[in-house]
Amino acid sequence: MTFHLDSLLTERCNPNTSDIDQLSSLEILQRIHEEDLQVASAITPLLPKIAVAVDWISAAFRQGGRLFYLGAGTSGRLGILDAVECPPTYGTPPEMVQGIIAGGESAVFRSVENAEDSPHLAESDLAKRGLTSADIVVGIAASGRTPYVIGGLTYARSLGCRTIALACTPEPLIGEHADLSLAVLSGPEVVTGSTRMKAGTVQKMVLNMFTTAAMIRLGKVYGNLMVDVAASNEKLQHRVRRIVSLATGENVERVEAAVSTANGSAKLAIVMLLGNLSAEAAQARLSAADGFVAKALQTGG
Repeated sequence: MTFHLDSLLTERCNPNTSDIDQLSSLEILQRIHEEDLQVASAITPLLPKIAVAVDWISAAFRQGGRLFYLGAGTSGRLGILDAVECPPTYGTPPEMVQGIIAGGESAVFRSVENAEDSPHLAESDLAKRGLTSADIVVGIAASGRTPYVIGGLTYARSLGCRTIALACTPEPLIGEHADLSLAVLSGPEVVTGSTRMKAGTVQKMVLNMFTTAAMIRLGKVYGNLMVDVAASNEKLQHRVRRIVSLATGENVERVEAAVSTANGSAKLAIVMLLGNLSAEAAQARLSAADGFVAKALQTGG
């Protein structure tokens, strides 16, 4: 694949930081901060398309499909980071959201730069996960041209998967191999070509939007409380009790009792307390409401 780095937005020299090597520590930080302040606004024009992506992801989840993030280097690590945070935050099974990085698990901790040059490697990585048409694949590449990502998206489309491309340069090549192309233009980096900075930040923000909004659409949030949090350690057990307390306004004793009866499920404890229901009745309400707390509380008046 022939390409020229100087044609990529993420590889251009940033005129706002051309003298950064001559600055004091505080001045360096001020320049970095000024550039970072531009990141969130780069997402604004893409919100309608990101909403389409969320709808697709939510639909895939409802049908038993999985979300795969595919990337190399920083992009791959960010996909893994978003994926591994879903089980403790939303009580999802580990296989529901998965991150795959070029070069495999070792590339998470140590750079394996040449792995991104193989489009066939991504096909093999996805095939090992048993990719099917029910799944959805998000290819992530700041440059928009990573062969590994292109290979993965091409393979996914051949199976009938919905595919999304996330890049930080205009008209990204990976977008030509996806059903939906998201080009979030975060601009030239503070240090030329260091896409772990602004590009990495904007990618993480979009990935957070994907899973957070999708989990909300699946009923894993009540108000703004993560009611499906997995109470797998002491901190999270305390969080479950606090969530139930915030949602119900009940005293410590009633919250503790409800959480215990609900086997640590904040969602179930909330419906029990607010609906004045037994655990069995509350679970029946939740099941009938597809897991949505607000809908479960409305059922039966």
